[in-house]
Amino acid sequence: MDQARLETVLQARMPGFERLQACVRLSAGASRETYRLTAQVNGAEQLLALRRSVAEASAMGEGPGLTAESLLFSTARDGGVPGPEVFMVLRPEDELGAGFVMEWIAGETLGGRIARGAEFAGTRTTLAHQCGEILARLHAVDVAATGLDQVLEHFTPHHAVMKTYAAYLEMHTAQPVIDFTAKWLLANLPLQRQLGLVHSDFRNGNLIVRPDEGVVAVLDWELSHIGDPMRDLGWLCTRSWRFGAADKPVGGFGEYEDLFAGYESVSSERVDRAVVRFWEVFGSFWWAVGCLSMGQSWRDGSEPSVERPAIGRRTSECQIDCLNMLIPGPAHRPQEESHTLSAADLPRSDEMLASVRNFLRGEVAGAVDGRNAFLAKVAANSLDTVLRELTLGRSAVTREASQIAALLGKQGDPADLRLALCSAIRFGDIDPDAPALHACLRDGALAQVLIDQPGYAGAIEALGRTVT
Repeated sequence: MDQARLETVLQARMPGFERLQACVRLSAGASRETYRLTAQVNGAEQLLALRRSVAEASAMGEGPGLTAESLLFSTARDGGVPGPEVFMVLRPEDELGAGFVMEWIAGETLGGRIARGAEFAGTRTTLAHQCGEILARLHAVDVAATGLDQVLEHFTPHHAVMKTYAAYLEMHTAQPVIDFTAKWLLANLPLQRQLGLVHSDFRNGNLIVRPDEGVVAVLDWELSHIGDPMRDLGWLCTRSWRFGAADKPVGGFGEYEDLFAGYESVSSERVDRAVVRFWEVFGSFWWAVGCLSMGQSWRDGSEPSVERPAIGRRTSECQIDCLNMLIPGPAHRPQEESHTLSAADLPRSDEMLASVRNFLRGEVAGAVDGRNAFLAKVAANSLDTVLRELTLGRSAVTREASQIAALLGKQGDPADLRLALCSAIRFGDIDPDAPALHACLRDGALAQVLIDQPGYAGAIEALGRTVT
């Protein structure tokens, strides 16, 4: 960031701006950057926010660019959606990339704190209802009058499913649960309805919340499009965004009926519960593919952070969520393999991994600050995953291969059998309602999430029906 150039541009185009005192980058996305600016405006110190990218593209490879995002902030705010005022949009001649400067709004964005923090206990009693009200106002925005229909992509439910499924197929990874869920979604598409403005990432973690005030800003419009408004309600309820508060389906802080009542108190449209459930399943499906994409970005070298492969393994959380919603039932827990060690042996691989994990978690994380401390913990958690795979992985792979072989009537390498099962699901060569298929999917998904994240709420839910 060229701070001198930014200061010159702000002095020329933002009324009352005098000088830039500090510019601190807060996030490190592939194409989106957020900065906190400390500025002198009209003789007083003022905090501002800068959203910027070096090119007009979303970090997710889809959605509007930042110029359109600034329009979304302003248009939504005019429609009664809480958010910051946009003061200035960067121009090509500024040579600072695409972006905009807006009001800084203080508050909490950490989803876990909002869902479980004591200071938000009172706020949580009305937060789901308030989110429903906000979404109703957001969906009432006239996309034709505001010109948003000319800058945002249009998605029917079929298009949304197929585009997500195509992204999965392009990664050439065999994930039977994703294929199974895609088939279910395509067989249960909601009836065509009036399309409108969809935020597409309205969830706990993308809202600024204050105790006793509730939502004071809606953030991150980079995936917005024209589509089915019910998608926003389903995404807010998607299980990945409950932050450990599994008993509260709306963002980990509220109930379905409170959300729907808030929506219907503002909108003339009645919420179709079945359609919201469709989009809730889609949310887990979409994020399952999104996690795989994050892992792929590390594998192809575009995102070398240690965080990316860790996020990639979170696809198993979304997959167990899909199955818990679509085909709940008993599953077999994989057997642990014990390690033996005589006095003459050298330290085993698992012991070496454990020593490095303990070093990262106990010494490195405590000796560094900020993002490096966070990444040290991520790295330690990744080693925990590897350690669990050493004890559970072989049993899980053997069982899945045996089940697939019985389903398909063929033998083969476990990886080839998994690919063959995906193909059979894709092309309708296996009955999607077959109990043996459901058992195979549940066993495999449970085993994987117990390796990747055994404390995840979806894993705990599945374990409640588990057989040994």
